[in-house]
Amino acid sequence: MSARKLSDSFLHLGLGATAVPQPPFNGLEWYEGYGARHGDDGAEGRLVSQHTFSQSWDSWEMHPNGSEVVICTSGAMVLSQEYPDGSLETVALEAGEYAINAPGVWHTADVETEATAIFITAGEGTQMRPR
Repeated sequence: MSARKLSDSFLHLGLGATAVPQPPFNGLEWYEGYGARHGDDGAEGRLVSQHTFSQSWDSWEMHPNGSEVVICTSGAMVLSQEYPDGSLETVALEAGEYAINAPGVWHTADVETEATAIFITAGEGTQMRPR
């Protein structure tokens, strides 16, 4: 077995406590293939990914079927969370800190310079909307 870079090769945590390395990430179309590969795990499957951002997100996302953990590993970011009742909260994250996006909570992130984060996502049914 050889080491893998999480930023290039995400990880699927599946049923039966499995951990399955994923093919290299190549953009948004990658997620379609991921759904085909692991959709049978339903709401219990988790995608572990790492992304580096040099600008704020241009969209909101929401995961209806499970929580998402966001772990900031370098830099800083501010998560904005919009709850089903319309209320808004922000969570400032620096390296070593994490936040949880609850199921059904729309979220986006602002980045002033650069931030890297690890995401543990219940991705089934993820929705996106423009910011």
